[in-house]
Amino acid sequence: MSTMTITIERTPRTLQVGDNAIQVEELGIRLPFARKPADLGEVGGQGQTRIYVTETKELTTAEFDAFARSLLVSCDWLRGKGGGTGDGYLCVEVTAPGRPYLYVNPEGGDYARYVARLG
Repeated sequence: MSTMTITIERTPRTLQVGDNAIQVEELGIRLPFARKPADLGEVGGQGQTRIYVTETKELTTAEFDAFARSLLVSCDWLRGKGGGTGDGYLCVEVTAPGRPYLYVNPEGGDYARYVARLG
């Protein structure tokens, strides 16, 4: 089996969110987001949304698989993060070896309220 490497351009940006300036990386592509998906099978959909990565959460494959099976379960590491910027979403990038990249916008909650998938 061969592996494929995809390189996505990432541009450092400073966004003004309320009174705060935050450092993000804007992805060079836009992806469709699913609202409140139960699992990865429900991720996808219509539209193309700009993605601003605020941080990357690296999981083991077992942790990733458990997260991906139950996207509506509370996660301490998502609490209070995410949000919208008018033209995009502030997202936690979720990665694990051999798994797709997930872009999660919890909208200030503690679960994967909006999710996009790459790969």
